[in-house]
Amino acid sequence: MISKINSSIVLVFLFIITPVGSIFSQEEITKQELEEHIQFLANDSLKGRFPGTVENKMVVDYIKKDFTSNGIFSQFQEFTARLKADNSEVKTCNVIGFIEGNDPILKNEIIILGAHYDHLGVREGSIYNGADDNASGTAALLEIAEKVKANQKLLKRSILFIAFGAEEQGLLGSSYFVNHPTVALDSVKLMINMDMVGHLNEQNHVYMGGAGTFPGGMQLMDSLGMPNHVKPIVHAGSVAGSDHVSFYDKGISVLGIHTGGHDHYHKPTDDIENLNLAGEVKVANYIYNALMAIANSKREMKFIPQDD
Repeated sequence: MISKINSSIVLVFLFIITPVGSIFSQEEITKQELEEHIQFLANDSLKGRFPGTVENKMVVDYIKKDFTSNGIFSQFQEFTARLKADNSEVKTCNVIGFIEGNDPILKNEIIILGAHYDHLGVREGSIYNGADDNASGTAALLEIAEKVKANQKLLKRSILFIAFGAEEQGLLGSSYFVNHPTVALDSVKLMINMDMVGHLNEQNHVYMGGAGTFPGGMQLMDSLGMPNHVKPIVHAGSVAGSDHVSFYDKGISVLGIHTGGHDHYHKPTDDIENLNLAGEVKVANYIYNALMAIANSKREMKFIPQDD
């Protein structure tokens, strides 16, 4: 385990040079790798992953290197983010990975799995590390992508993995993507978003909105609970609060998944010590199995709008 430090930039560069993954993608999502990703992403030396900073760029490089090390085609999507605090503009990125499906027809249909990697930076001398918000989601994105790559032969549909920038500034990364898509937007059949998935409670509750936006979504997400040792709290609508909203507003089916609010939300105490890492393994496997159930099937995927 890599212990948390306050100032050693050397450790940050070591992480960037040597991502957790390797050219041999693993078939298991492990607590160790989730922990190592979050130790990097939520380290004090990254100063809260604020858009436009050197530290934010280090995170972008780390994510892309991890995709590449696992044999996943990846690219940067640079955009300009207008900051809430002073209305200034900075450059930041979405990081996109792509795994192609195998069915000659269905591979042209795309499922997106996303998570934002930015956080709040430094405020009044305190570092907001955002271990749950959203280092947890970014770590899950990397681990799930690695497992999907190891099982690519099973895929019918193709999958885009997107680490969004500047979510905390107003869903800017996802908004930029849907307005400047790297694939035909009408080919995107579902967007699954992970934002704060590191605080699984004692009841193993996994919360989600949008399950009613595609056929059979409610039943699918409920049925996968018991085999993955979680208890889904499934809502047909309740589409709000994070990057999946940008896709829903474009008429794309979505799932927004999280493990609930807590006292550390948007506070300097949102550190790795307060996460349930063993619980995040369960959540990541639940999401992986939902993703694969959709990507590996010929089920009809169409958008169903919801009232709430």
